[in-house]
Amino acid sequence: MNERNRLIEIIRDRSFQCSDTPVYPLSSGAMSRFYFDIKKTVSSGEAQALIGKLVFEKIKETGLPIAAIGGLTMGADPIAYATAHYSYHAKSPIEAFVIRKEPKPHGLQLQIEGNVKAGDKVVIVDDVVTTGTATIKAIEIARRNGLLVQAAIVFIDRGEQNGRQNIERLGLPVYDIFTIKDFLS
Repeated sequence: MNERNRLIEIIRDRSFQCSDTPVYPLSSGAMSRFYFDIKKTVSSGEAQALIGKLVFEKIKETGLPIAAIGGLTMGADPIAYATAHYSYHAKSPIEAFVIRKEPKPHGLQLQIEGNVKAGDKVVIVDDVVTTGTATIKAIEIARRNGLLVQAAIVFIDRGEQNGRQNIERLGLPVYDIFTIKDFLS
């Protein structure tokens, strides 16, 4: 079994729920027939290794010269860290960073944590995209802090509520690792 199919298997086993009727409430307030709880997948070391490799390979496939990957905490964090870890072993290091929803109220009062600075080229990542709201917020915060956002990578595109299109309206390419079609077949 290839790595992509193995990760689909892990996600189906740990994180994916599906129903004949829309019974799962989403953060947007809408109801859906399916739900992903990716935190159950990223708690697996095997899944982390696979995620890091697949996301790293997607970045290399795009040809984007980036210094770092990150997004809005918590969904983006394990994906960014897994990618940074894999990139180190691939001898093509990419830093990981975290974007807080609000600046930290103490210390340096940072909203972005990690080894990134204004002028760095970055990719914003998100675990599951429905409306794109969290990804868009991350992009806006990154831009306000001087990061040069090159693209967005969504781990799973639910294909509902125009999430991908909403992100693309910011003038960025959007790449996915998986779409809902990978889990409904």
